[in-house]
Amino acid sequence: MLMMTTRLTPLALITNYTENSDFGNITKDVNDEEEEYTPYSNRPETYIVPILFLLIFIIGLTGNGVLVLTILRHTNMRNVPNTYVLSLALGDLLVIIICIPFTITVYILDSWPFGLLLCKFSECAKDISIGVSVFTLTALSADRFFAIVDPMRKLHVTGTGRRATRFTATIAVMIWVLAVICAIPASFSYIKEFKVNSNISFCACYPFPVEEFGMSYPKVIVICRFFVYYIIPLCIIAVFYMLMARHLMRSTRNILGEMQGQVKQIQARKKVAKMVMAFVIVFAVCFFPQHVFMIWFYHNPTAEKDYNAFWHFFRILGFCLAYMNSCINPIALYCVSGTFRKYFDRYLCYATKRMRKRHRRSSDLSSRGRGQSFSLVSSRKYLGDSRREQRSVIRLSTMAGDIRPTTPIKEQETTITLSTYPNGVNESLKNQRTSTEPTARDRLVT
Repeated sequence: MLMMTTRLTPLALITNYTENSDFGNITKDVNDEEEEYTPYSNRPETYIVPILFLLIFIIGLTGNGVLVLTILRHTNMRNVPNTYVLSLALGDLLVIIICIPFTITVYILDSWPFGLLLCKFSECAKDISIGVSVFTLTALSADRFFAIVDPMRKLHVTGTGRRATRFTATIAVMIWVLAVICAIPASFSYIKEFKVNSNISFCACYPFPVEEFGMSYPKVIVICRFFVYYIIPLCIIAVFYMLMARHLMRSTRNILGEMQGQVKQIQARKKVAKMVMAFVIVFAVCFFPQHVFMIWFYHNPTAEKDYNAFWHFFRILGFCLAYMNSCINPIALYCVSGTFRKYFDRYLCYATKRMRKRHRRSSDLSSRGRGQSFSLVSSRKYLGDSRREQRSVIRLSTMAGDIRPTTPIKEQETTITLSTYPNGVNESLKNQRTSTEPTARDRLVT
């Protein structure tokens, strides 16, 4: 089987595996007229999309990692809104670590190379991450609504005590359970072989088993995902924010009669509400093109015929934006939250300083090593020159506490004798004549 596609149409170009088209009727006769084929190496998305996904991976892993570290490490960051933000960051890390490395290969290879298990796992992880994101945003919107409109309501527990922690943790766990349940259809994904003609075919991780559930199964799943993951949550969030805005407009009329502490508290809650609103806008913008394309393609009978360069670009745009949502949330939080910005700058500067210190240490060690080696070479050279120029040699002989340096016989003019005795030191200077024969005392010393 040749691992390649042969047509610049949805039959080949919608091969991002997680958002495949309905390939159920791909099998063509050999005599059918084949359309023009554009090799992967000649497509711009083959080079642009992997680079973009690499940036998403680096930025998302860094931003969400710092966000998780900040909330877990600092007790003052452990409150009700940040618990949901932590859940949101964990969902983003799930898709960044599991899905993106496999998805990069979609625009490099023609066929899915990772096997059935990773096919199911990556599809489920993607849907779980989407569910965690949208359901957490809905919970955050409800939390902000009750925090601003009715702080004393039992549904919203203010403070950072055990009761608030338990309640928020319970909601977060329920969100993950609901996301896993909604991702069950993705577990039916399988590797399907699509024949373009009698000689060429390719394999894809296909999320819609039409052989088991019928040709209408993809249409049902696409509509269900659109409502469960997009329309219904966004409508609920919109209702909460409209009620919140109306309450804030009314409260500003009576702000002169309120205590100064209450005014500051309302301002702080407004900032958190703006943060949640930024998350919602990012989510809505990132997932809108993908849902539009999926609905158009699966519910338009002439989609394969109408597919052109515009829809091809629109599909890739939606595909990239859906994954880009995983790295934009920390950026949005950095822009709207001064507290997170402070911690993020601290960790980023700390990492930068450590890298600079390591670089300085390595450069210092290398310079010291070069200096020491240069000094050693210079010393050896100096000693060698000194030895070559030295015309006398001092011999030290230690015998029973006596130290007696002598010089060679031939050029000896002066002998210095140091004798150490238990009761003192006896120094003697004695001029001797130059002789070619050693004296009796010289023989004793040497």
